[in-house]
Amino acid sequence: MNAPQDKASAAPQPADNGKKSGPPVPLMIVGALLLIGGIGLGGRMWWRSQHFVETDNAFVAGRIHPVATRVAGVVTEMRMQDNAVVKAGDVLLRLDPADAAVQIERLKAQVAQADAAIATSGAQVAQAKAQAAATGSQVAQAEAVLARTELDAKRSQALFGAELRATSKQELDAALAARDVARADLAARKASANAAKEAVAAAESARQSAAAQKAATLAQLKDAQNQLGYVEVKAASDGRIGKRTVEVGQRVQPGQQLAAIVEPETWIVANFKETQLARMKPGQKVHVKVDAFPGQDLLAKVDSFSPASGASFALLPPDNATGNFTKIVQRVPVKLVFEPESLKALGEAANRIVPGLSVQVEVEVKE
Repeated sequence: MNAPQDKASAAPQPADNGKKSGPPVPLMIVGALLLIGGIGLGGRMWWRSQHFVETDNAFVAGRIHPVATRVAGVVTEMRMQDNAVVKAGDVLLRLDPADAAVQIERLKAQVAQADAAIATSGAQVAQAKAQAAATGSQVAQAEAVLARTELDAKRSQALFGAELRATSKQELDAALAARDVARADLAARKASANAAKEAVAAAESARQSAAAQKAATLAQLKDAQNQLGYVEVKAASDGRIGKRTVEVGQRVQPGQQLAAIVEPETWIVANFKETQLARMKPGQKVHVKVDAFPGQDLLAKVDSFSPASGASFALLPPDNATGNFTKIVQRVPVKLVFEPESLKALGEAANRIVPGLSVQVEVEVKE
């Protein structure tokens, strides 16, 4: 009696109508959403690649002026404070002026000595000129005497050679001797006149040398007075004090950097790949994100391009002729300037955009 029931229970059950095997519906929805998201993301990346050129290899730059002294000395007064705002011409510190003052007094004494030497040489020139004038008169007198003695000698020779012998041999010899004496005297007078002229020239040379020495001393005096003015170290430009390394009582040397002045004007130096420059040009709009101000979108514009790549300005530029060349995409610095209205929107926080901050930039290369 139970056998037919067992056979009926062992028979195969018919399949449910309307149901098919396959992935669950939620998994299909997630896959579709991921596909749509991927297409959207790819489309956005393609669109941005056509309209923007971006880089995060960028930083804020500015002008930094070193504060240094021109003279050596001990710091006696300090007026600059860390991070303080200064104006061009403000006195930052003072050095001890004692050394420069002593140098000025010493040079003034040398100038007085040079004036005395000039006066002495001037008197010597006047004396030498007077002596030259006297010797010139003596030469003229000697020439007159020589002319007279030569006439006497000729007359005596004529009289002695006549038949009557109008003069004696003794008188002839005396006339000839007087002529020779006059000639020797004239030669001596001329030598004295030449010596007097040389004395005038020597005195003039001494006066010129004293005048030149005075001029040199006056130049040194002017330099010493400038050195005295250099004991006050002044600000070369407007800005803020940074990197101060000097204190009162410290002895400093010429050229030693004591601090730095950072100007308030800043800009951006962005290092773009050489493959990104083709579509860039001055005046294009730039979106800037400063790491120090998250969430703030600043505006700038392309100002200019560097005349060489960054590697060319390196301390040791690469030499590609060595045989082990490997092509590397070069970076070219591009200067970007902030839009004034964009900085005004930051208010006082704009003062905290200082050289060295990292930024990210996006250049709109297609309208």
